[in-house]
Formats: sequence, C-alpha cells, structure tokens
Amino acid sequence: MFSGIIQQVQPGELVSGVLKIKRCWENLSVGESIAVNGVCLTLTKFDKEFMYFDVGLETLSKTNLGKCKLFNLEKALKMGDSISGHFVTGHVDGTIKFISKNSVANTTYMKFSIPSERWAISKKGSITLNGISLTVADVDFDTFIVQIIPHTLEKTNLKHLTPGEHVNYEIDILARYIRNVIIQKEMTKQWEF
Repeated sequence: MFSGIIQQVQPGELVSGVLKIKRCWENLSVGESIAVNGVCLTLTKFDKEFMYFDVGLETLSKTNLGKCKLFNLEKALKMGDSISGHFVTGHVDGTIKFISKNSVANTTYMKFSIPSERWAISKKGSITLNGISLTVADVDFDTFIVQIIPHTLEKTNLKHLTPGEHVNYEIDILARYIRNVIIQKEMTKQWEF
C-alpha cells in the first residue's frame, strides 16, 4: 500500500523485461514493494548504482513502464506512516493520454483523457497519475483536469510530459468498493420475488 506522495524521481530503462532504475535509497531489501510510476513492483536485486525489477507482460501491456525514461518512486507504507495523499494500491488500471496544460499564477492545470472507468472520476475526487495522489479539479464528457501546485510539478515527472504521452492511472479504491456494493445490491434486488 502506498499514499501517492512521490519520494524520488530517477532515470531508468527497460531491458529484456527487467526495469533498471538508478538507485536512490541506502536501505533496500530484496523482495520489498516499490511503486514505480504508480505500479507496485518487487525489488528483485540491487547494486551500488541500480535497482532492478522484473516486469511481466500483463504489466507492460497496461502501463507506460516500457516507454518512460524518468520514473516516480515511492516506498511502501509502514504501519504508523502518515497517509498524506490517499490509499494507493499500486494496481494500475491502465494508461490515459495527457492532452494539455495551462499555467495561471502558481497553478498548473493538466488535462487528461477520461478513462473507461468514467464513473470513478468526480470533481474533488481522488485519482493516481504516474503514482501521484491528485484531486480532480474538473470533469467534462471525455476529459478531466487536475490542479498541480509548483512543488508537485517540480518533484515529479509530470513536468516532462508532452501532449499525446500516456500516464498510468489508478482509480480511487474507495470509489471502486462503493460501486461494487451498489452493483451487488442491485443484483440482489433482481433475484427478490
């Protein structure tokens, strides 16, 4: 489990199914979970310079890990850690397209295509983009906007996005569970006589 607060941004590359990222932490353990652009990956080995993660075909097909060169990183939460963002599982739903950005004073508004789970995107709701816990500022029929403060823009890989690039997204887990409860309730009603 993660909180969507990015701790490091590091360069890396995917080679033959192994993601190799520049090492940025001293205390590492083989087998620990690290969110890489929001994807929960297992650290399989490390040396003085790099961290290594195996990336399966399913993960490659649903994420931007094979195309990205700069990765947002977050270590897994420990019991007692502050959850400054929102609950992020690291189970990415897919990718969506970055459309545009507009800066006004100290705020940057970034527009993205709406995911197929449009029911989970609501104004003032949470979404994870490339591992970053963000609040939806506005929604229309086929796009939504997030508001980015200067700190977030500076400390994540969002500042390097160009229109047309894809980001990983994870819908809010609470929205997913609420929807499931509603669907189950509706299904139960259908079977009542």
